[in-house]
Formats: sequence, C-alpha cells, structure tokens
Amino acid sequence: MGFIPFTFVDVIDILLVSSLLYGAYRAMKGTSAPYIMMGIFVIYLVWILVKTFNLVLFSTILGQIISVGVIAILIIFQPEIRHFLQVIGRQRERFEWLTRIFNFRNRKEEDDIDLKPIVVACQEMGEEKVGALILIKQSNDLGVIEESGIAIDAKVSTALIENVFFKNAPLHDGAMIISGDRVVAAKCVLPQTRQEVPKAYGMRHRAALGMSEVSDAIIIVVSEETGQISLAHDSQIKRNVDPKTLAQAIRKLMRKNSQREEK
Repeated sequence: MGFIPFTFVDVIDILLVSSLLYGAYRAMKGTSAPYIMMGIFVIYLVWILVKTFNLVLFSTILGQIISVGVIAILIIFQPEIRHFLQVIGRQRERFEWLTRIFNFRNRKEEDDIDLKPIVVACQEMGEEKVGALILIKQSNDLGVIEESGIAIDAKVSTALIENVFFKNAPLHDGAMIISGDRVVAAKCVLPQTRQEVPKAYGMRHRAALGMSEVSDAIIIVVSEETGQISLAHDSQIKRNVDPKTLAQAIRKLMRKNSQREEK
C-alpha cells in the first residue's frame, strides 16, 4: 500500500483553506453564527445517513433543503460576509497596483482640511458632557454609511457640530460624517465592533471601534458620561485624548493613511 502523494501545491492548498477558515471564524466570532453552522452540519450529516439507509422520502425532503442551502447561507450570514469583505477591502494598500488602476485616491490633501472647528466643538462638548460621534472621511467610500443617516451637505463649523449633537436634538443620535470641509450626513448608523472590549465602553465607543475595523476613517468620540475625547482608527481606540493635542493626533493619523497610499 503506497502513500498518498503530497506535494508543495498541497501545502499551498492547505494554507489557503486554513486562512479562509480562520477569516470565517474571525468574521463569526461573537455572533450566533457558529451555532447556525453547527445546525447546518447536523442537517448535512443526517442527509448522508438517510441516503445510506435509502430512506427515500426523508432523503428527498432534506435534499431539497440542502439544494437551496447556499442561498440560505448567504442570507443568514449576510452581516458576517459583508464584514469579512470589508476587512479584505481595507487591505488594498498591500495591492498598490489595484489602487493605481482604479484611482482610489480622491480625497483632499490633509493640509487643506481645517480641523479647528471640529477640535473646538469637541472641546466644548466635552466640557458640557455632550456625547458626540464624528467620522472624518479619508479615502474609503462611506456611501452605505452615509445613506443610513440624514444628508446635510453644509460647511463644517463649530456651531453646526454642537447643534447637531445638542441633547434631545433630532440628529444627536448616531454619527456625523465630515468629508473635507463639508458635513455630508448625520445620524448615521455604524457597525459595532466584534472585539472583546471592556464593559465600560459605551455604544459610541463600540461603534467607533467597529467602524475603524472596516474603513480608514478617523473617528472622534466625546463621552456623554465623562466628557473625555477618544480617537479610533485602524481597529484601535485611544481614550482620554487631550483636547489641546487633538488636532495634532488627527493630523498624525492622516499622514499615516497618506504614507500607506504612497507605498
């Protein structure tokens, strides 16, 4: 009895499958998806058994269920699949040739963006303990997120930001999106993080971290409980940022994004 041939191609095949399974696990972590997958596996196992014992009627019923299984999986796991694809899309800096072909760079240079109205608003809202969630758009498209909120299209100003997040104002819930010198939308819904975070994190911090996992946006959070300012970017969040150094911290993240695109 000879050994099964094992080549370098098989090693690559195993590594690719392992990577796919790990990515699927990361996408499903923290959700009910693993239990759904277990249920699908049990149904498939039962189908094999009934076919083995030639139970025609039961086998036909399960066969019909399995035949539409792919469509059902796409529907059930739509949020996880979308999150997985967004994470892959964020890695475009590793594929610079794609960036050049599709010309992803369409934002203003960082020095053209006036951060003073944003910083002043965050500082004043922090002092008054007014909660806020602000996205500063970079190169990634946020069209889906913008559509989840209310379109504004107005010039950025301290007064506008503070009025949007004023307590009990119609648009104070959700996130504001800023692109260049324009506020493009407010009351936008952001994805929640899939990371395990401290219980002290509120919904704004979880949403900011979740958005930083699927885009290159710079997200500012003003805590309603403490008035502290936090910055989320690249799947990380920095809490208790000094308002005096907020503009500097944002510029630093903008330069980080620019350097990635220029590699």
